[in-house]
Amino acid sequence: MFDLGAVQAAVRDAGLDGWLLYDFRGTNVLAQRVADLAGKNLSRRWFYYVPASGEPKKLVHAIEPAALDHLPGTAKTVYRRWQDLETGVGELVIGAKRVAMEYSPRNANPYISRVDAGTVELVKGYHVEVVPSGDLIQRFEATWDDDQEKSHFAAAAVCRAAYDVAFGYIADEIRANGSVTEAAVQARIMKHFADHGMTTYSPPIVGVGPHSGDPHYETTPASNAAITPGSLVLVDLWAKLDQPRAVYADYTRVAYVGAEVPGQYAKVFAVAAAARDAGIAKVKAAFAAGEPLTGAEVDHATRAVIEQAGYGDQFTHRTGHNIGQEVHGNGAHMDGLETREDRRVIRRTCFSIEPGIYLPDFGVRTEVNVYIDGAGTVHVTGGDPQTEIHTITV
Repeated sequence: MFDLGAVQAAVRDAGLDGWLLYDFRGTNVLAQRVADLAGKNLSRRWFYYVPASGEPKKLVHAIEPAALDHLPGTAKTVYRRWQDLETGVGELVIGAKRVAMEYSPRNANPYISRVDAGTVELVKGYHVEVVPSGDLIQRFEATWDDDQEKSHFAAAAVCRAAYDVAFGYIADEIRANGSVTEAAVQARIMKHFADHGMTTYSPPIVGVGPHSGDPHYETTPASNAAITPGSLVLVDLWAKLDQPRAVYADYTRVAYVGAEVPGQYAKVFAVAAAARDAGIAKVKAAFAAGEPLTGAEVDHATRAVIEQAGYGDQFTHRTGHNIGQEVHGNGAHMDGLETREDRRVIRRTCFSIEPGIYLPDFGVRTEVNVYIDGAGTVHVTGGDPQTEIHTITV
């Protein structure tokens, strides 16, 4: 439900004159969601301007004149010609100096850069400064309500139990048959999810040996490897309750089939775990002190540990991603590597911290989820963070 008072308060807090929402055929899913239009499949361009105070204004096409009627504001312009559209945009932002849109200079953050360059040029042509709406989007797209918070903790418990199921299944199959395939372990995890009312957009990553060194490894019939005694296995899984508006949980753990983990595996994992803990500590310290924190700062704190240990080039991805109704959500990511994530980490959002070190023969990753509740308390979900590689005794 669109809350005009809350949106206008956020616009004022950001020191802006307004927020201009725009979409064409689903190219800006963020604007769709904020405007309660997700799934409506409109065929023409629409604009909805929310000023810092006063009545919002609408610009819609004659084919879909009622497209924004569900939103506050009676001021509506209906256009047919492209010339009328361009004039209408100017009338929306008349008098404004700084207006937010789903835009990122130089595409520094593609997760929020959803408005095409031409439309931004059009708005700028009316002597308006267009600024990124990233922190506004977070407040109205990435924050969780109480029901979503509960759904995450429920999903986290099922996901944590999935590791006990998977590692127990590996042990049982190796004892009985001498080996078990990656695909078979995937299938067992998916059955566990189904048995507990969970859904996911894709099967988990189950990577053995060199496959564990591929951050986004995907098991195929051609690559489906056997897990045997002496194998290192990485399992990255994600799922949510199979109900409307549920949010994901997403974790990674590593196991070794044998009684004693080889020294090289243990050494590299200890570095990744220390990096993860540094990232968690950065978040906790900032919220305890009431200090602002960006996703990039969390990434830097985590990455520094791995770089100091000499594995910086082997940590090839961002530290973490926002989590929401999609496993990769639209709030601040923990990233100063792939993108310039200068959005603030805010309350009622969740994200992963998942440093990894990827070598030619093997890789490790340790992933937890961090949720900041409405009071500013930092929760690390998914059970106790993994402190050492789990051993699977056969």
